[in-house]
Amino acid sequence: MYISEHEVRAALTYESLIPAIRQALIDHTAGLINQPPRVILRTSNQQGPRLGWFAVMPVVAGDVMAVKTVTFFPANAAQGLPTHMAMIELLSSLTGEPLAVMDGRLITEMRTAAVSAVALQALAPRAVRSLGILGSGVQARSHIQALRLVCPTLGDIRIWSRDPAHAQSLAAETGARAVAIQEAAAADVVLTVTASPVPVLQGRWLAPHARVLAVGAVGAQLRELDDQAMQGAWLVAESRQDVQRESGDVLLSGAKVEAEIGEILSGKAAVPAGRPIVFKSVGMAIEDLVAARLVWQARQNKPNSN
Repeated sequence: MYISEHEVRAALTYESLIPAIRQALIDHTAGLINQPPRVILRTSNQQGPRLGWFAVMPVVAGDVMAVKTVTFFPANAAQGLPTHMAMIELLSSLTGEPLAVMDGRLITEMRTAAVSAVALQALAPRAVRSLGILGSGVQARSHIQALRLVCPTLGDIRIWSRDPAHAQSLAAETGARAVAIQEAAAADVVLTVTASPVPVLQGRWLAPHARVLAVGAVGAQLRELDDQAMQGAWLVAESRQDVQRESGDVLLSGAKVEAEIGEILSGKAAVPAGRPIVFKSVGMAIEDLVAARLVWQARQNKPNSN
């Protein structure tokens, strides 16, 4: 069974995905998921801005297993192509039988935003009224949709981008405001979704109660947050092992991971008051698996599905 992106879009909703991701993050911290580190291969036949990478992400969870292959080529944006593209194969862990192969681009987009939505629910100390976004691409758009769903009090969305025209376009599309970076960074919640190799968010701009969702710049030599933002905050990881291996924000700042989000969701760790909180995510295969399983189950329940 092959499931196209069009069919994924029709089957997958944040209403079903966000609670599934929440349970997956709890299960991951509890050691119930068999998920080895992803393998990342850098392309060697291209140089400069066209340089990209290819990753393989396997995982086994309960009665299903999956492998995602994903590519990231930043220069694709200038050609009108997605910067991330992916395929996911879903299999039975009981028999090894392939269940479905599906396009993974939209799944990657949605599960990333769903992880941030789960984290915000767990980390927000009070009603969230303002969201500042650094970046104006696909992830900025998907996060607006997911975060609005879990934070109905969210009314002031501020967007900054290195391309002001992109920020203005996304703001007009979503009912947000295009602003200077300092105003975006002063919001209750700050989302970083850039591909910047150097810090764009400075800790001195953050409010004392800020919650930072650091999503972009995945790579040991890439970072979006400066030392003050990282070292002055209480750091929560999607996966302690993964961010300590793959996040330049963590590695280059020397910041200490205080807890995994699964520990907070399960009540094994508590969020301190009176200081900014940074949540760093790099993406995990279990998130792709639970999203792919929801899509596959929806297809199984569809009349006349094959």
